[in-house]
Amino acid sequence: MSWAPATWGRQVKAIARAGAGVNNIPVAALTARGIPVFNAPGANANAVRELVLAAMLLGARNVVPALAYVRSLPEGPDYEARIEEGKKQFAGFELPGRTLGIVGLGAIGGLVADTAIKLGMKVLGYDPEITVEGAWRLPASVRQAQSVDEVFRSSDFISLHVPLVEQTRHLADARRLALLRKGAILLNFSREGVVDDEAVLAAFADKRLRAYLCDFPSPRLVAHPQVVALPHLGASTHEAEENCAAMAVDQLREFLEEGTIRHAVNFPAVEMVRESAHRVAIANANVPNMLGQISTTMAHAGLNIHNMVNKSRGEMAYTLVDLDSPADPDVLARLSRIAGVLSVRALPAPAGEGP
Repeated sequence: MSWAPATWGRQVKAIARAGAGVNNIPVAALTARGIPVFNAPGANANAVRELVLAAMLLGARNVVPALAYVRSLPEGPDYEARIEEGKKQFAGFELPGRTLGIVGLGAIGGLVADTAIKLGMKVLGYDPEITVEGAWRLPASVRQAQSVDEVFRSSDFISLHVPLVEQTRHLADARRLALLRKGAILLNFSREGVVDDEAVLAAFADKRLRAYLCDFPSPRLVAHPQVVALPHLGASTHEAEENCAAMAVDQLREFLEEGTIRHAVNFPAVEMVRESAHRVAIANANVPNMLGQISTTMAHAGLNIHNMVNKSRGEMAYTLVDLDSPADPDVLARLSRIAGVLSVRALPAPAGEGP
């Protein structure tokens, strides 16, 4: 499908991404059309959590270079002796008692924190935008950092779980990597671009960084012996793919049938128990007197509002209205002509449902 606006037509009602990232979707252009963009946060959280745990163990125990060493040994009568002699260079350390710093305490970061604590690690977390629900999910022993710098300065492992936006691009830069304890391990299973590749190389040269493990192969880093780069395996499990697909389908079905907005990246979360067979969903700019114009237009058409909910998110607002009688096409057209209204949909209750 082309993302050129001229090719969309009017048939696009919503976009659902079976995953968390929406960087390949023109969110701003869709928002201007009143089209919600859904993602599936948390659906692949366990898959990523398990891969982060595997990466921590790979880094702490030098598993990858040890495997490479064993594979490089030719056969010979002293084969076992050479293995015993060579293993000394791969001595690692155990996880209990070590500090894991987590930047981003959403669904994935919270699960990583919980796993680390159960393994006997200390956890230091930072997330200025953590939700109340996310905070409730966190183990009580997670210590709150006051800044990203504090996480980098105080941790043996740093695990990044943030979206790639302008504020997080090169979050792990030369200045922050210079704060690391010597021998720290950096984990990036969030997004490529959150870590500055050149800064990683400088941290290796300074012996500040022990290993960098990530899910985003970079030509600049992939050949470095202290880098373990995986080919985007974070959500690559059968379970995660099924969870993401099911979540995306549910979001689209609820939006198309009931007008419900859940986990949209560009719309407010809106849900209202249906109290009428006649529902109208309106996406509109968040400007003064919008609700007044909507209700006045309906009143002039002789429609009685049974129930209504309106919520906003930045410049976008979304309204659900349950009516005692159906809104005919002429009323819908008049609603759509209100300045600032982006889209209008009538949502009759499916056959056999509704009050």
